[in-house]
Amino acid sequence: MRHGEVDNPDGVLYGRLDGYHLSELGRQMAERVAEHLAPRDITHVVASPLERAQETATPIAKAHGLDLATDARLLEAENVFQGKTFGVGDGALRRPENWKHLVNPFKPSWGEPYVDQVVRMTGALNAAKDAARGHEAVLVSHQLPIWIVRSYVERRRLWHDPRKRQCTLASLTTFTYQGDRIVSVGYSEPAIDLVPAHLRAGARPVAGKGKAFGA
Repeated sequence: MRHGEVDNPDGVLYGRLDGYHLSELGRQMAERVAEHLAPRDITHVVASPLERAQETATPIAKAHGLDLATDARLLEAENVFQGKTFGVGDGALRRPENWKHLVNPFKPSWGEPYVDQVVRMTGALNAAKDAARGHEAVLVSHQLPIWIVRSYVERRRLWHDPRKRQCTLASLTTFTYQGDRIVSVGYSEPAIDLVPAHLRAGARPVAGKGKAFGA
């Protein structure tokens, strides 16, 4: 699961920074997904250590009477632009001193290598699978790592257009195992009616509206 909306009025790419919590709308998203998952046979809930992921996972764990586990392998991807602002016609990408970080979109040159994200996210998935063997687990992470591990499992190239990620706020990307092998991948958006139009997959940037890809 990707976390819910974050309180980020300045449009900062917050990455792994502490202090970024769910907005009121984000908390509604988390509660909605918890209700959606309430009938499921969930025996393990684990989240990235960042506040927005912990706050998203908490109502899910509570609904199933579980303690919330933490796994640092579910963290957001590292990014050299962390803490900087992005927007329409302004922000970090307009500054020449930052252009050196944009030379290789295949690795990528601005952050954690995609292959490293695959390794850690696959490890987190397998650990959760083992913890909930015969049942279901929920892992709360962040857009880019979720999309990268899904792309790997579905045998797509890892470099991509961030605007085309199918990983909306509070969405569920489902990996079904048969034994120790992933046999299918699913996707659903139980809180899509709560997601603002400019934050949905494929939406164009809107002036005055923050959108930090890979959040």
